[in-house]
Amino acid sequence: MNLLQIVVLALVQGITEFLPVSSSAHLILVPELTSWPDQSLSFDVAVHLGTLFAVCIYFKGQLIDMTMDWFRSGFSRRQTPNSRLAWMVVVGTIPLVIVGFLGKDFVESHLRSTTVIAIATIVFGLALGYAAWAAKQGLLTKDEYSIVITTALIIGCAQALALIPGTSRSGITMTAAVLLGLNLQASARFSFLLSIPAILAAGTLLMLDLLSGNQSVAWKDLVLGTVLAFV
Repeated sequence: MNLLQIVVLALVQGITEFLPVSSSAHLILVPELTSWPDQSLSFDVAVHLGTLFAVCIYFKGQLIDMTMDWFRSGFSRRQTPNSRLAWMVVVGTIPLVIVGFLGKDFVESHLRSTTVIAIATIVFGLALGYAAWAAKQGLLTKDEYSIVITTALIIGCAQALALIPGTSRSGITMTAAVLLGLNLQASARFSFLLSIPAILAAGTLLMLDLLSGNQSVAWKDLVLGTVLAFV
Protein backbone atom coordinates (compact mmCIF):
# COMPACT_ATOMS: atom_id res chain seq x y z
CA MET A 1 0.00 0.00 0.00
CA ASN A 2 1.23 3.49 -0.75
CA LEU A 3 0.92 6.48 1.56
CA LEU A 4 -1.99 8.06 -0.33
CA GLN A 5 -4.06 4.87 -0.09
CA ILE A 6 -3.42 4.60 3.65
CA VAL A 7 -4.39 8.24 4.24
CA VAL A 8 -7.57 8.05 2.16
CA LEU A 9 -8.73 4.81 3.78
CA ALA A 10 -8.02 6.12 7.28
CA LEU A 11 -9.98 9.31 6.54
CA VAL A 12 -12.89 7.29 5.15
CA GLN A 13 -12.97 5.17 8.32
CA GLY A 14 -12.57 8.16 10.63
CA ILE A 15 -15.51 9.99 9.06
CA THR A 16 -17.96 7.17 8.35
CA GLU A 17 -17.57 5.28 11.65
CA PHE A 18 -19.58 7.92 13.49
CA LEU A 19 -22.40 8.11 10.94
CA PRO A 20 -25.17 5.50 10.53
CA VAL A 21 -23.58 4.23 7.32
CA SER A 22 -21.30 1.24 6.90
CA SER A 23 -17.66 2.27 7.25
CA SER A 24 -16.60 -1.26 6.27
CA ALA A 25 -18.53 -0.99 3.01
CA HIS A 26 -16.94 2.37 2.21
CA LEU A 27 -13.49 0.88 2.80
CA ILE A 28 -14.29 -1.89 0.32
CA LEU A 29 -15.64 0.56 -2.24
CA VAL A 30 -12.48 2.71 -2.29
CA PRO A 31 -10.33 0.16 -4.19
CA GLU A 32 -13.35 -0.66 -6.38
CA LEU A 33 -13.46 2.99 -7.51
CA THR A 34 -9.69 3.31 -7.94
CA SER A 35 -6.87 1.23 -9.33
CA TRP A 36 -5.68 0.35 -5.82
CA PRO A 37 -5.53 -3.29 -4.70
CA ASP A 38 -7.89 -4.44 -1.95
CA GLN A 39 -6.30 -3.49 1.36
CA SER A 40 -7.51 -6.72 3.07
CA LEU A 41 -9.67 -7.23 6.12
CA SER A 42 -6.60 -6.83 8.35
CA PHE A 43 -6.20 -3.17 7.45
CA ASP A 44 -9.95 -2.59 7.82
CA VAL A 45 -9.85 -3.94 11.38
CA ALA A 46 -6.76 -1.86 12.14
CA VAL A 47 -8.41 1.44 11.21
CA HIS A 48 -11.51 0.37 13.15
CA LEU A 49 -9.25 0.10 16.20
CA GLY A 50 -8.20 3.69 15.59
CA THR A 51 -11.76 4.99 15.74
CA LEU A 52 -12.41 2.72 18.74
CA PHE A 53 -9.74 4.59 20.71
CA ALA A 54 -11.54 7.84 19.89
CA VAL A 55 -14.85 6.35 21.16
CA CYS A 56 -13.15 5.26 24.39
CA ILE A 57 -11.84 8.77 24.99
CA TYR A 58 -15.26 10.32 24.34
CA PHE A 59 -16.97 7.90 26.76
CA LYS A 60 -14.10 7.70 29.25
CA GLY A 61 -16.13 9.04 32.19
CA GLN A 62 -19.02 6.66 31.66
CA LEU A 63 -16.68 3.75 30.91
CA ILE A 64 -14.74 4.29 34.13
CA ASP A 65 -17.95 4.43 36.18
CA MET A 66 -19.33 1.31 34.48
CA THR A 67 -16.08 -0.62 34.95
CA MET A 68 -15.65 0.35 38.60
CA ASP A 69 -19.27 -0.49 39.48
CA TRP A 70 -19.07 -3.73 37.50
CA PHE A 71 -16.06 -4.93 39.50
CA ARG A 72 -17.61 -3.82 42.80
CA SER A 73 -20.95 -5.50 42.13
CA GLY A 74 -19.67 -8.61 40.38
CA PHE A 75 -22.34 -11.31 40.28
CA SER A 76 -24.16 -10.03 43.36
CA ARG A 77 -27.75 -8.85 43.37
CA ARG A 78 -26.70 -5.39 44.47
CA GLN A 79 -26.28 -3.92 41.04
CA THR A 80 -26.01 -0.20 40.28
CA PRO A 81 -27.37 1.39 37.08
CA ASN A 82 -23.80 1.53 35.70
CA SER A 83 -22.98 -2.08 36.58
CA ARG A 84 -26.25 -3.27 35.03
CA LEU A 85 -25.46 -1.30 31.88
CA ALA A 86 -22.02 -2.93 31.77
CA TRP A 87 -23.65 -6.37 31.98
CA MET A 88 -26.05 -5.43 29.18
CA VAL A 89 -23.09 -4.49 26.98
CA VAL A 90 -21.56 -7.90 27.71
CA VAL A 91 -24.84 -9.67 26.91
CA GLY A 92 -25.32 -7.63 23.74
CA THR A 93 -21.87 -8.63 22.51
CA ILE A 94 -22.46 -12.39 22.75
CA PRO A 95 -24.37 -12.81 19.43
CA LEU A 96 -21.65 -10.99 17.47
CA VAL A 97 -18.90 -13.11 19.04
CA ILE A 98 -20.71 -16.34 18.12
CA VAL A 99 -21.63 -15.31 14.57
CA GLY A 100 -18.25 -13.67 13.98
CA PHE A 101 -16.35 -16.77 15.15
CA LEU A 102 -18.40 -19.08 12.95
CA GLY A 103 -18.69 -16.84 9.89
CA LYS A 104 -15.44 -14.84 9.74
CA ASP A 105 -13.92 -16.81 6.85
CA PHE A 106 -17.19 -16.82 4.87
CA VAL A 107 -17.57 -13.05 5.22
CA GLU A 108 -14.01 -12.36 4.10
CA SER A 109 -14.15 -14.70 1.10
CA HIS A 110 -17.74 -14.27 -0.15
CA LEU A 111 -19.32 -11.04 1.09
CA ARG A 112 -16.74 -8.36 0.27
CA SER A 113 -18.45 -7.43 -3.02
CA THR A 114 -20.23 -4.36 -4.38
CA THR A 115 -23.40 -6.39 -5.00
CA VAL A 116 -23.68 -7.41 -1.34
CA ILE A 117 -22.91 -3.84 -0.27
CA ALA A 118 -25.61 -2.42 -2.56
CA ILE A 119 -28.31 -4.82 -1.36
CA ALA A 120 -27.44 -4.41 2.33
CA THR A 121 -27.24 -0.63 2.06
CA ILE A 122 -30.72 -0.42 0.52
CA VAL A 123 -32.40 -2.94 2.84
CA PHE A 124 -30.96 -1.70 6.11
CA GLY A 125 -31.12 1.92 4.99
CA LEU A 126 -34.88 1.50 4.58
CA ALA A 127 -35.03 -0.12 8.03
CA LEU A 128 -33.20 2.84 9.54
CA GLY A 129 -35.55 5.23 7.74
CA TYR A 130 -38.55 3.38 9.18
CA ALA A 131 -37.06 3.56 12.68
CA ALA A 132 -36.51 7.31 12.30
CA TRP A 133 -40.15 7.67 11.18
CA ALA A 134 -41.38 5.51 14.07
CA ALA A 135 -39.38 7.59 16.55
CA LYS A 136 -41.35 10.67 15.49
CA GLN A 137 -44.72 8.98 15.98
CA GLY A 138 -44.49 8.42 19.73
CA LEU A 139 -42.69 9.59 22.83
CA LEU A 140 -39.66 7.39 23.41
CA THR A 141 -38.72 7.71 27.07
CA LYS A 142 -36.47 4.71 27.76
CA ASP A 143 -32.77 5.37 28.26
CA GLU A 144 -29.86 2.93 28.11
CA TYR A 145 -30.15 2.18 31.84
CA SER A 146 -33.58 0.65 31.29
CA ILE A 147 -32.24 -2.08 28.97
CA VAL A 148 -32.95 -5.64 30.12
CA ILE A 149 -31.38 -8.92 28.99
CA THR A 150 -33.88 -9.66 26.21
CA THR A 151 -33.50 -6.13 24.82
CA ALA A 152 -29.71 -6.40 24.92
CA LEU A 153 -29.80 -9.76 23.13
CA ILE A 154 -32.08 -8.46 20.37
CA ILE A 155 -29.86 -5.42 19.82
CA GLY A 156 -26.86 -7.76 19.92
CA CYS A 157 -28.39 -9.96 17.21
CA ALA A 158 -28.94 -6.84 15.13
CA GLN A 159 -25.27 -5.95 15.62
CA ALA A 160 -24.27 -9.38 14.31
CA LEU A 161 -25.93 -8.46 10.99
CA ALA A 162 -23.29 -5.75 10.62
CA LEU A 163 -20.83 -8.47 9.64
CA ILE A 164 -22.50 -8.16 6.23
CA PRO A 165 -20.66 -5.38 4.35
CA GLY A 166 -23.04 -2.53 3.64
CA THR A 167 -24.84 -2.97 6.94
CA SER A 168 -24.04 -0.10 9.27
CA ARG A 169 -23.26 -1.42 12.76
CA SER A 170 -24.39 1.79 14.43
CA GLY A 171 -27.33 2.12 12.06
CA ILE A 172 -28.71 -1.38 12.60
CA THR A 173 -28.23 -1.32 16.38
CA MET A 174 -29.86 2.11 16.66
CA THR A 175 -32.73 0.86 14.49
CA ALA A 176 -33.29 -2.11 16.80
CA ALA A 177 -32.98 0.04 19.93
CA VAL A 178 -35.49 2.64 18.71
CA LEU A 179 -37.99 -0.04 17.69
CA LEU A 180 -37.62 -1.50 21.21
CA GLY A 181 -38.54 1.85 22.75
CA LEU A 182 -35.23 3.55 23.51
CA ASN A 183 -34.96 7.25 22.77
CA LEU A 184 -32.61 8.37 20.03
CA GLN A 185 -29.86 9.60 22.35
CA ALA A 186 -29.88 6.40 24.40
CA SER A 187 -29.89 4.30 21.22
CA ALA A 188 -26.80 6.10 19.95
CA ARG A 189 -24.96 5.84 23.29
CA PHE A 190 -25.68 2.12 23.70
CA SER A 191 -24.72 1.51 20.08
CA PHE A 192 -21.28 3.02 20.57
CA LEU A 193 -20.79 1.31 23.94
CA LEU A 194 -21.53 -1.99 22.15
CA SER A 195 -18.87 -1.18 19.55
CA ILE A 196 -16.08 -1.22 22.15
CA PRO A 197 -15.99 -4.98 22.98
CA ALA A 198 -16.99 -5.84 19.40
CA ILE A 199 -14.05 -4.05 17.80
CA LEU A 200 -11.68 -5.10 20.58
CA ALA A 201 -12.60 -8.74 19.95
CA ALA A 202 -12.05 -8.34 16.20
CA GLY A 203 -8.74 -6.59 16.83
CA THR A 204 -7.59 -9.32 19.21
CA LEU A 205 -8.43 -12.06 16.72
CA LEU A 206 -6.62 -10.12 14.00
CA MET A 207 -3.47 -9.79 16.11
CA LEU A 208 -3.51 -13.49 16.98
CA ASP A 209 -3.89 -14.41 13.30
CA LEU A 210 -1.08 -12.08 12.24
CA LEU A 211 1.29 -13.21 14.98
CA SER A 212 0.65 -16.91 14.43
CA GLY A 213 0.78 -16.77 10.62
CA ASN A 214 3.80 -17.21 8.42
CA GLN A 215 2.91 -14.46 5.96
CA SER A 216 4.71 -11.12 6.03
CA VAL A 217 2.77 -8.29 7.62
CA ALA A 218 3.06 -4.60 6.68
CA TRP A 219 3.04 -3.46 10.32
CA LYS A 220 3.91 0.13 9.44
CA ASP A 221 0.83 0.37 7.19
CA LEU A 222 -1.41 -1.01 9.92
CA VAL A 223 -0.01 1.27 12.61
CA LEU A 224 -0.14 4.39 10.43
CA GLY A 225 -3.73 3.63 9.38
CA THR A 226 -4.75 3.13 13.01
CA VAL A 227 -3.19 6.40 14.14
CA LEU A 228 -4.67 8.43 11.29
CA ALA A 229 -8.16 6.97 11.79
CA PHE A 230 -7.92 7.81 15.50
CA VAL A 231 -6.93 11.41 14.78
